[in-house]
Amino acid sequence: MARLIKVNQKRRGRAATGRDPVSAVRLSAELTASVDKWSEDHETNRSEAIRRLVELGLTIRTKAKQSSLLRAARAKELATKAIEKIIDRQAAPEEQAQRTRRLTKGPLEFREDRVDLSEG
Repeated sequence: MARLIKVNQKRRGRAATGRDPVSAVRLSAELTASVDKWSEDHETNRSEAIRRLVELGLTIRTKAKQSSLLRAARAKELATKAIEKIIDRQAAPEEQAQRTRRLTKGPLEFREDRVDLSEG
C-alpha cells in the first residue's frame, strides 16, 4: 500500500482579517474628511468609524411621516398664501375670498371627483 504524501500548501494573498463580507461605498471628499475627523476624535480607523456611524444612524428613530390629511392641509395653506400674494387687491374682500376658495377647492363641477377633498 502506498503512503500518502503530505504537501504543505500555502494560501496565496493577504491573510483574512475578519469574517464579515466587504461592502464598498463611495464617499465624497468632504464626507471622507468628516468621517476621518470623527475617527480621529474617537481614536479609531476609518473602517471602524464608518461601521460605528452606520450603526448609530440605524438606531436613531426618525420622525413619522405626516399623514396625508396633514400634508393636504399644509398644501392648502401654502396655496392660499401664494394666491393672496397675487390676488387683485382692488376687488371687494368677499370677492377675494370667493376667488381664493375657488382656486384652492377647484371648480364646482370637478369637486365631486376630487379624492383629496374631505367630506364635509
